[in-house]
Amino acid sequence: MSKPVKPPQDPNNIEPIQLREALEERYLAYALSTIMHRALPDVRDGLKPVHRRLLHVMRLLRLDPGAAFKKSAKIVGDVMGGYHPHGDQSIYDALVRLAQDFSSRYPLIDGQGNFGNVDGDSAAAYRYTEARMTEVARLLLENLDEDTVDFRPNYDGTVEEPVVLPGAFPNLLANGATGIAVGMATSIPPHNAAELCDAALHLIKFPNAGVEKLTQFVIGPDFPTGGIVIDDRASIIEAYKTGRGGFRVRARWTTEDLGRGGWQIVITEIPYLVQKSRLIEKCAELLTAKKLPLLADIRDESTEDIRIVLEPKSRTVDPTLMMEQMFRNTELEARIPLNMNVLSGGKVPVVMSLADVLREWLQHRKTVLVRRTNFRLAEIARRLEILGGYLIAYLNLDEVIRIIREEDEPKPALMKRFKLTDNQAEAILNMRLRALRKLEEMEIRTENGNLIKEQKGLNALLKSDDQQWQHISEEIKAVKEMFSKKTPLGKRRTDFAEAPEIDLDLEQSMIEKEPVTIVCSEKSWIRAMKGHIEDSTALSYKDGDQGKFVLNAQSTDKIMLFSSSGKFFTLEAGKLPGGRGHGEPVRLMADLDSTDSIVALFVHAPGTKRLLASTDGDGFVVLEDECVATTRKGKQVLNVKAPSEALVCAPVAESDNHVATVGNNRKLLIFKLSELSEMTRGKGVRMQKFKDGGLSDARTFNLKEGLSWIDSSGRNFTVTELKDWLGERAQAGRLPPKGFPKNNRFG
Repeated sequence: MSKPVKPPQDPNNIEPIQLREALEERYLAYALSTIMHRALPDVRDGLKPVHRRLLHVMRLLRLDPGAAFKKSAKIVGDVMGGYHPHGDQSIYDALVRLAQDFSSRYPLIDGQGNFGNVDGDSAAAYRYTEARMTEVARLLLENLDEDTVDFRPNYDGTVEEPVVLPGAFPNLLANGATGIAVGMATSIPPHNAAELCDAALHLIKFPNAGVEKLTQFVIGPDFPTGGIVIDDRASIIEAYKTGRGGFRVRARWTTEDLGRGGWQIVITEIPYLVQKSRLIEKCAELLTAKKLPLLADIRDESTEDIRIVLEPKSRTVDPTLMMEQMFRNTELEARIPLNMNVLSGGKVPVVMSLADVLREWLQHRKTVLVRRTNFRLAEIARRLEILGGYLIAYLNLDEVIRIIREEDEPKPALMKRFKLTDNQAEAILNMRLRALRKLEEMEIRTENGNLIKEQKGLNALLKSDDQQWQHISEEIKAVKEMFSKKTPLGKRRTDFAEAPEIDLDLEQSMIEKEPVTIVCSEKSWIRAMKGHIEDSTALSYKDGDQGKFVLNAQSTDKIMLFSSSGKFFTLEAGKLPGGRGHGEPVRLMADLDSTDSIVALFVHAPGTKRLLASTDGDGFVVLEDECVATTRKGKQVLNVKAPSEALVCAPVAESDNHVATVGNNRKLLIFKLSELSEMTRGKGVRMQKFKDGGLSDARTFNLKEGLSWIDSSGRNFTVTELKDWLGERAQAGRLPPKGFPKNNRFG
């Protein structure tokens, strides 16, 4: 921020400034301060300034992983007084979040006391809680005192603080970050550390590796609260490529058997950042408002682990359907955004891809290694200088003692006599008498040799890029081993799955699934009788009426009706009138014309096909799903023009490969099914040529299995020798085999 200018003392020397310019300048300064020092994390260590200052102060207080805990009030006070001149509550909130194992995937702070819970209860006041660092924090601070990073003066210039931490742990992606700045925001979900290490190691070997390859290692986020990500791989890869996207996370649930057909849903993991108490409260409100018709009750039986129990309205409700309803209406499914907007180099806000983030972290680790090596070389050089002075002293011990005893200023005398440096002369003068023994000389010579050897190795490291990356790889492998998936902390908690494709019809789902028999009479009176009736001869009808269709179904099935006008109508089996009376006319449920008759009535089987044909002999194959009508007006599929009518609606099996047609003239024709068009609507193509009359019946079959029909005695008759009737579509055909029914129908 720019330095504030003092107002002029002389009232006559007031300089006019444009209000717009002044506001722009000041707002820009505020925006930059928010972006740089509050909201966005540094890509190198994944920390915001308040987090970095917390860890730095805890290091100064020697709160290492094995050390004793100290009051959070002490930590917050030191951070606020020396480095972060903001509110104590905001500093403590940041400390608490770093200690919560349900907020941070790899907590940086080990807390003792009440640090809040997943219900959303806040932590105890900082005078009651204690804290120390975890191994993750130790890795982030490792080698901080070896000139690995730059330091800058604190806000009042009295002490210095690190600009960035060495960051031996991939903290940005491992723990994630969220923040809202001015005009920009960041949202990075947590990931698995072992997977990040694998991706980083691959990137070291193959620097040009793309996001597609890296996502084979980093398969997606790994939330501390578990859950299941239901996004497809393509959208996950695209999100990591662009640095923007999101993840749909669902709660983990199982069905618990209660015996005697009863069951309940038990939820053991909820989505990341969802407060359990708020979730249950919201579900209870929706339940009271009757917006969750499949749910009877919700209970929280959680102790240390999450256990939320959902009771269904009925034991016949499909558990998957019930959970789909819960996911769509409650926070049991949440969308976690991905916006990898970070500070590149600690200075420039930029949205990065997965590969960019890992590359910048690796480059930072290389910089840390080089600076650490140079620092060690400088230390070795200083020590070798002093050891050289010691060796000169041992070689000329009597002369050194004489100079010290007789000279008024022994230091310059020593430097002149033996050509020593200032540091060497000072070290000799500071030697203790017991260091003059012979054994000490041998130890100094050994140390000197070891340091020269180490110096040679470090110089070789600085000159070799390959050696540097090899050294970094070994460090990353050590981190991977520490947080491997075999450890309780490193084990992956979030899984991946595809969401079931369910048409969530709540009204339909409330119908209990039970067997029913659909009965439709000649005069189109329809009813649904409970159970599957084996003997349909005992069924009664209205006077002057008789049975036409009897089919077994389930109360949740869709019943398809095909009329002579070529229209399909869809009826819900669960909504049909009961079987105590004779039912009701179909025309009360579907807009059938008075001249229309019912050609076919069957249970809808998704994915199957039907052969449709008219009395003119035109027809085609249609997918049954294309025939489902959504209104009572029906759906026109087969186009017919009076006096022609729809005649055939026969199922087509997957193994069927031929079509058999028979006309009113009693001519039979068999041709390949592939010659018949597959359409969604139309008149169709000519199936058989007739000189007089029209089509009597048609069906599809498998040629190897033979053509079957039901004879006049009700017996099933099959003919396999059909060469004489094989032909091409639209031919006339010839008389059928002996025994073919006189009504010219296959049955």
